[in-house]
Amino acid sequence: MGVKLEYLNVNKKPLKGRDFLTLADYTQEEIYYLLYLADDLKRKKQNGYVYEPLKGKTLGMIFEKSSTRTRISFEAGIYQLGGTGLFLNANDLQLGRGEEVSDTAKILSGYLDGVMIRTYSQEMVTELAENATIPVINGLTDLYHPCQVLADLQTIKEVKGSLENIKMAYIGDGNNMVHSLMFAAAIMGMEFTAATPPEYEPDAAVTEKAEKLAEVNNGKIQVVHDPADAVHEADVVYTDVWASMGQEAEQAKREQDFAGFQVDGKLLELAKPDVTFMHCLPAHRGEEVTADVIDGKHSVVFQQAENRLHAQKALMVALMR
Repeated sequence: MGVKLEYLNVNKKPLKGRDFLTLADYTQEEIYYLLYLADDLKRKKQNGYVYEPLKGKTLGMIFEKSSTRTRISFEAGIYQLGGTGLFLNANDLQLGRGEEVSDTAKILSGYLDGVMIRTYSQEMVTELAENATIPVINGLTDLYHPCQVLADLQTIKEVKGSLENIKMAYIGDGNNMVHSLMFAAAIMGMEFTAATPPEYEPDAAVTEKAEKLAEVNNGKIQVVHDPADAVHEADVVYTDVWASMGQEAEQAKREQDFAGFQVDGKLLELAKPDVTFMHCLPAHRGEEVTADVIDGKHSVVFQQAENRLHAQKALMVALMR
C-alpha cells in the first residue's frame, strides 16, 4: 500500500494543527503522507531548490536533554523552510523554576507557531500539548522517540524500495526506541521482533497496544530473549546503546546483563544476505555493536541520521503550514 503523490498538493493540509506525540496517534495513510512529503523535501534540497513554506513562522525548541541530531536537524530544518528556530534550554525557562506546564503552554502559544520538546517525561509532553493551541512535537522522551522512527521508516523505504513484507529485528534494551519502532511496524504492517534480556523487556502496556495495532494492519509484534531468534531471516537489524541518557550509573551492570546481545558479524549472518543495519546513534563501538558492522557494507546509519532532517521538515510543513 502507498499514498499517491497528489497527496503532496499544497492545498491539502490533512495534518495542519495536529500534535506529534507518538506514532500511535497516526494512521498508516497519514504516515505515508509524511514519508512522501519527506522524500519530496529531500529531493528539493538535493536539487538546490529553495522552498520556504514556513516563512515568518517560529518554532520553539525546548531541551531538558542535550542533543546533537535533534537540535541541529530541527534548527537547520526550520531555517531551510524559511522560518526561525529558538533554542530554549529548560533551565532558562520558568519551567525550570516550577512554573506550571499548562501556563507555559498557553504563554508559548501566544508567541510561537509550533513547539518541539525533548525531555524525560511523556506526561509533560502530553500536558504541554493539551494546553497549547499550536502543534507540539515530541523530540524524545523516556517513553517514545517518534521523530527518529519516522526518519527510520523513510530510510527503510529508500533502501528496500517499500515497507511491505519487511521483517525487522531489534537487539538490546526495551527502551523508547523499541516502543516507537513497535508502533511504526504495527501501523505499517511490518513484522517486528525485539530481543532483550528478560529484565529489560519493553513496557508491557506499550507492547499490548502495539499488538492490537498490528492485528488491524496485518503486522506482527514479538518480544523474545534470544537475539538469534529475532535476527533469523530479518531484512533490517536495529540496535541502540545499552545505557541511555540518565542511566550512566547503570553502565557496568548493563554491560554484564547484555552479554550476548552485541550485534556482530556472526549474528548478522543469520539475517538475509541483503540485510540492512540501523542504529539511531550515538553508538558505542565494541559494546552494542562491533565496528565492522556499523562501519560495514550493510550499515545505513549516516543515511538514517541525515533523514532526521528531511522527516522533521515534513512534520513541520504538515503541522505548521
